[in-house]
Amino acid sequence: MFAEMRTGSNFLEANLNAMPGVLCHGEVFNPHFIGKKDQTSLFGFSMTDREADPMALVRAMRAQTKGIAGFRYFHDHDPRVVQPVLDDPQCAKIILTRNPIESYVSWKIAQETGQWKLTNAKNLKTAQVRFDAAEFEAHVSALQEFQVQLMHALQVSGQTAFYIDYEDINDLDVLNGLAGFLGVDGLAGLDDSLKKQNPEEIMQKVLNPDEMERALARLDRFNLARTPNFEPRRAPMVPQFLAARRAGLLYMPVRGGPVAQVAEWLKGFGEVEGDFAQKTLRQWKKSRPGHRSFTVLRHPVARAHDAFCTQILSGSFAQIREQMVKIHKFDLPPSGTDYADTAGHRAGFISFLKWVRLNLSGQTSARVDAHWASQVAVLQGFATFQGPDLVLREDRLAEGLAFLAAEVGQEAPDLPTAPVHGFKPLADIYDAEVETATREAYARDYVAFGFSDWRG
Repeated sequence: MFAEMRTGSNFLEANLNAMPGVLCHGEVFNPHFIGKKDQTSLFGFSMTDREADPMALVRAMRAQTKGIAGFRYFHDHDPRVVQPVLDDPQCAKIILTRNPIESYVSWKIAQETGQWKLTNAKNLKTAQVRFDAAEFEAHVSALQEFQVQLMHALQVSGQTAFYIDYEDINDLDVLNGLAGFLGVDGLAGLDDSLKKQNPEEIMQKVLNPDEMERALARLDRFNLARTPNFEPRRAPMVPQFLAARRAGLLYMPVRGGPVAQVAEWLKGFGEVEGDFAQKTLRQWKKSRPGHRSFTVLRHPVARAHDAFCTQILSGSFAQIREQMVKIHKFDLPPSGTDYADTAGHRAGFISFLKWVRLNLSGQTSARVDAHWASQVAVLQGFATFQGPDLVLREDRLAEGLAFLAAEVGQEAPDLPTAPVHGFKPLADIYDAEVETATREAYARDYVAFGFSDWRG
């Protein structure tokens, strides 16, 4: 059972245990106990044994339980257990959820009163608690992240779970539907050993209801501010990395950026190595303690214009050019030539930016090439191997590289002049319409990296 504190998991466990052939052993992977409070061993496993091999405890649980063995798992329990459980199609998954503001306030009350279970209403302890906006936002973020992890794992493995909300755990028909999901007989009635705590309205449970209401109004419940992302994930592109052997510097290029200029700068330290595989790059890193890795970001307008000139106008990507002309009705000059005037070049570049927006959204049949993929996606691809130590910006490249050289105890070579592509320069065609079209295509990069309008 995947649940969280104060979601009704104790009540649901009690009713699961009332089903014939089902036995839930509690919070088996709680970092402070095994199964239930103050219990430090289970199925012959101590907490030390569990730490050494958590899945061995799962196997022991299955072997020593008649019928279906289970346990409750919260997002902050031993993370080594999650993926093996999710990967096992023979393991039934129950996902119990509750309105997060209710679970948060209930958790705060339980902390205040020390009462985590209630079996006799006469022993009820009540308290009003103070709502903490920052703490609640962290609480919600952790819950959402874990729920997304569960959903994704089930989707990619073609499985499903039995989802049940706190409001439904008192519904006998729903619990008998859960019994059917597990393949066991249902219940004649609900377990009544546990009593609901703090049934009052949520606003009566907090000391600062007005502050809570204002804080909740700030939350983007429906994620309206999210920038939609349909761009495919990228590989780390390790073979393109370049390393200065003597200096211990590793350059992780973002295509469309100042790659040739930085590569030439690296040569100022002596021999430059490349064509790595992940294995050989790890060996390179191990043999050079104190190494530094870095990448360089370019303003999205400049980067898109470079891609337009060097890959499209140049004719390098002949097949994509053909699709642009035939399907998207681009007006392109012959391969390797520029437009006759700046107006034509500007119009062509804006058409390219609009096409890139479609391409990054998965609305064209052409591949998302590394030269115009979002820089966010490229850096996320790096992170699947290892992210860079330092992310520099092209507009302060000389300063950034000098700092980097100092980090490895080297004197920085002079920064070579950036090569030019030979087509009309961006400064000749840049205007507000170009900036707007770029922002629409690269919204994620502008938000992630704080780019302002291009200044030349």
